Amino acid sequence: MTQISFIALLLAMGYLIARRFGQIAKTIHLAKPISITNSKERWKRVLLLALGQKKMFEKPFVGIMHLLIYLGFVLINIEILEIILDGMLGTHRIFAPFLGDFYPVIINFFEILAGGVVLACLVFIVRRVSKQVTRLDSAAHRELKGFPIKDAMQILIIELVLMSALYIMNAADPDQSFVISKHLKSLLPEENLHIIEQSAWWIHIIGILLFALYVTYSKHLHIFFAFPAVYYSNLDSSSQMSEMPHVTNEVNIMLGKPGEPSNPDLKFGAQDIKDLTIKNTLDAYSCTECGRCTEQCPANQTGKALSPRKIMMDTRDRLEELQKDPNSTNILLGNYITAEELRACTTCQACVEACPIQLSPLDIILALRRYQIMEQSDAPGAWNAMFANIETNQAPWKFNPSDRLNWAKS
Repeated sequence: MTQISFIALLLAMGYLIARRFGQIAKTIHLAKPISITNSKERWKRVLLLALGQKKMFEKPFVGIMHLLIYLGFVLINIEILEIILDGMLGTHRIFAPFLGDFYPVIINFFEILAGGVVLACLVFIVRRVSKQVTRLDSAAHRELKGFPIKDAMQILIIELVLMSALYIMNAADPDQSFVISKHLKSLLPEENLHIIEQSAWWIHIIGILLFALYVTYSKHLHIFFAFPAVYYSNLDSSSQMSEMPHVTNEVNIMLGKPGEPSNPDLKFGAQDIKDLTIKNTLDAYSCTECGRCTEQCPANQTGKALSPRKIMMDTRDRLEELQKDPNSTNILLGNYITAEELRACTTCQACVEACPIQLSPLDIILALRRYQIMEQSDAPGAWNAMFANIETNQAPWKFNPSDRLNWAKS
């Protein structure tokens, strides 16, 4: 009966997790496809930034704490394979006979790593509760109010519960003794060790399955999506803005160069999700909401409305809305992201440089701003004067191009 219950639980949770990932993939692909080159360099970036977390170590202490949680998530969960097999087959520590003396070495390593995870989680909880890190303070950043700030704390608490269940499960095993959990054994009533072990076992596996499902609704989806996000990131580090291919085509035709016939149905920039690219929508789901982009944004630091983190979160919220209601009449530009936010951006690319996994709020900002200006003709008067000067004088200032070097003659 226990095995049947476990298999039913495993199948149910597997279905829910797979369905959720399917919904996310479908929503991401509402945007336009992209083409990429230089696969070798992209895989190198994945190894350095996503797997190796290179940019996290620009702040060594935080980098080490994050690495402990990351390794704990990846390596300790290898034990899940044994737990799943035990649950399906009705066995107890199925790998122990095969691994012999090496088995306790592996479990000891997992326990030490779990201790590191507990330490890192406590450090991050203190950082958030103490509000010493301004970019994590919901009072200072409106986009963190509500679920986002709760999400961050909930995931840390879940990690602590899972690690505690692991220790209790190991401590209550009468046939095994491991490096950390053995110190807890004396605290447990000997006559109830089997019940305690089984209870901790169920709490551990159910907790992990619920955690896996919860992650798909959480900012911690970056655990999975950081890898494709880095792979598809822009390889050009020169801070050059992306061109608009159909505009380049029109310019080529005007200059007598080869070009495709004009398409009157083409749209400049982006108004909503379908006008963005799948890289933009993938970025939105990959965002860790850490706020490093907003912390480095000069517009935000001088009191402007722009927060690059909010741009990513708003894009994800719009994606989630479309997933629930494909016929929603809301649009990204206006209902989620305002003109004031877009106009505050200086296109300095500080947000992209700050992101540990190379997400680009700037690409979304540029796409929306291009639509705002080139399709809606919605720009401040000073901007329109600048555009007119560029068109007539080839410079933002209102003077004859032939007088451009007069300053050097005096």
